[in-house]
Amino acid sequence: MTQPSDVPPAPSSTLSTLPRLTPADHAALEDLFRRGTPENTQRAYESDLTYVQAWKRLSFGGALDWPEAEAVALRFILDHARDLSAAAVTDPSRQVAEALVEFGLRKSLACPAPSTLDRRIASWRALHRMRDLPSPFDAPLVKQARAKARRAAARPPAPKSQNPVTRDVLEVLLDATTSDLCGFRDRAILLLGWGSGGRRRSEIVSFNVEDLDLTDYPTRGLIWLRLLATKTTQTGKTPRLVLKGMAATAVVEWLGSSGLTEGPLFRKVTAQGTLVNRRLTADAVAQVIRRLIARTDLPPGFATPHGLRSGFLTQAALDGAPLQAAKRLSLHRSAAQAQKYYADVDLADNPAADLLGG
Repeated sequence: MTQPSDVPPAPSSTLSTLPRLTPADHAALEDLFRRGTPENTQRAYESDLTYVQAWKRLSFGGALDWPEAEAVALRFILDHARDLSAAAVTDPSRQVAEALVEFGLRKSLACPAPSTLDRRIASWRALHRMRDLPSPFDAPLVKQARAKARRAAARPPAPKSQNPVTRDVLEVLLDATTSDLCGFRDRAILLLGWGSGGRRRSEIVSFNVEDLDLTDYPTRGLIWLRLLATKTTQTGKTPRLVLKGMAATAVVEWLGSSGLTEGPLFRKVTAQGTLVNRRLTADAVAQVIRRLIARTDLPPGFATPHGLRSGFLTQAALDGAPLQAAKRLSLHRSAAQAQKYYADVDLADNPAADLLGG
């Protein structure tokens, strides 16, 4: 195999077109998909492996090997453990990074976030496991280099959403919805996503009409939700979720106005108000929130879809709801992770501070 020092002098000429995954890569990916990998994880696998393959071809002039060589894994870590904008323009690693930026596979020459590198390595390792092959990232020298690179690039974790969508923010967004079919859909998206425990955007758009049990709605105002799988639960083992109050009403109004009786719950609505027989993508939820924010006095980028999740738990803490009760709806696997939102509540707003009266 070509050694790490033997770098092609002109990376851009080595990669004339964006490389595609090999048939073996697709076969392994399909096997992962059949095992019930969540949609967002599937996209991450393919994106990461496309990046890795492009990097390998630019750096070594060849496709991925199975199993991959330890020298290649080590070089991958070293190339992503420093700020290449400070490197000489003739530096081979910088030339590779510039080509990746040109192809839209890398944002800049800056050192990627440790979490980004961890994810790409995890995807690479996953395909080794699927082939029952040893991963070069398990070699002692490579593991040691990865640990040192992680410490060198350590940075405070960035929040997934700048601000939690607490109840008051949610009301502002709801007031920005329109009274047409698109507005009914947007209200249902926001209230189902928030009211059912802070659902992830991929979970929101995964619902089918058949996943809603409205048996108790006429008498108790309850809708029972069946979620096939989440990031933290296995397929078919996710507990039922409940929707009540204005959230349940919003979903019923959406069903009534859209006339949907089966298939994807949330679908595209054209500018002419026509319902399209196509499931919304997870990115569409972000577009809905951006569009609604633009109609309010909130600053652009004030919140993202994850704000629905963080906002639900933050509001639960503000209202004095026990962590375990909120966690039963949010389906956080780790109590420590859910606890972070409770810890973020200002001490002066903590209900426990009012035990002797305000």
